[in-house]
Amino acid sequence: MEDTQSTRRRWLGLTAALGAGVTACKRSGPEQAEETGPRLLGKPVSAYGERSPYETDTRALPNTRTPEAASSRTPLQDSCGILTPSSLHYERHHAGVPNIDPARHRLLLHGLVDRPLIFTVDEIRRMPSVSHIHFLECSGNSGGEWGPKTGRDASQSCGLASCSVWTGVPLSSLLHEAGVQKDAKWLICEGADACKMQRSLPLDKAMQDTLVAWGQNGEALRPEQGYPLRLVVPGWEGNISVKWLRRIKVTGQPYMVRDETSHYTDLMPDGTARIFTFVMDAKSLITFPSGGQRLNGPGSYEVTGLAWSGRGRIERVEVSTDLGRSWQNANLQEPRLPMAFTRFRFPWKWDGSAAVLQSRCTDESGYVQPSKEELIAVRGLNSQFHYNGIKPWKVMPDGSVTNADA
Repeated sequence: MEDTQSTRRRWLGLTAALGAGVTACKRSGPEQAEETGPRLLGKPVSAYGERSPYETDTRALPNTRTPEAASSRTPLQDSCGILTPSSLHYERHHAGVPNIDPARHRLLLHGLVDRPLIFTVDEIRRMPSVSHIHFLECSGNSGGEWGPKTGRDASQSCGLASCSVWTGVPLSSLLHEAGVQKDAKWLICEGADACKMQRSLPLDKAMQDTLVAWGQNGEALRPEQGYPLRLVVPGWEGNISVKWLRRIKVTGQPYMVRDETSHYTDLMPDGTARIFTFVMDAKSLITFPSGGQRLNGPGSYEVTGLAWSGRGRIERVEVSTDLGRSWQNANLQEPRLPMAFTRFRFPWKWDGSAAVLQSRCTDESGYVQPSKEELIAVRGLNSQFHYNGIKPWKVMPDGSVTNADA
């Protein structure tokens, strides 16, 4: 018994001495970092959450002298899942972001209606609301891809697209409340920004699935996303989802306003211009690996990206790793929702040699995303809008990823 107790005392003593030595060693030296871990209290609770200081994703900002009439781009290459955080949702403004007091804001609904109405924001929010996941995409997204100045990374190439949970009142509810007259065919929708942004919206689309939104991703709209009210027109070019919505006039015809004649038209090779090309066609983008990223040597990787279509749900995404000579089906992550981002994934074993990765998608209408060459053959090189060509990324032997079109 004495030998056992003696051995145990010697062992405990040795352990204590070693522990003290290690502690002293760890705490010595002028460059020793502050201790962290469960022994130290962390930050207290806060009234509004913030992300970790180690997460630094930001929107890409334009290099311009007129930031009030410019855009910021979503860092799609850093995204996960299908939703875009409100703080990283792309912006496109023509006259900056207005500062609007919701208590003073009003929405006027008039024109070819039986009962012209004025709604407060509180009255809108008290009406039965719905929440839907939809993407928004500027029709000028990927505009540089028409020519030689293609995007170096995913945000430059396709960053004027984002996807959110939108909460609001169906526009059809407001129109039924006002009583739409039989001659009505169009709406003229106007924002409260300094340029009085206006767009013509067909009545059929307004009655189908358009929202007067007041919420985004579980909270009120951000000011740059149209606070306190905006339109969300699913699947159509982003400019028609008028922000800071203040007026809707019901009419018998489109008004051919400035923002749909001097802008947001597509010049064709024969000199004519397409107008009211509302729907955003099927499009996909590999977000990893993509321009500006680097692979850490040969081995197994998961190629991933996003696909979306204004015509409905994504049914198929194919990935090529050999410059389009062969294509293989990618795995589509649920949920797959109409007019929303769909996340796709594809297992790939990289052998360390140069490779070109690209994706193409097919939506439920049967529309297949075209190559750049196929798109230019039909549309020419004078367009600035509605580019949805296949985007290639080149993986170099050193693991760096660049724009394959550069």
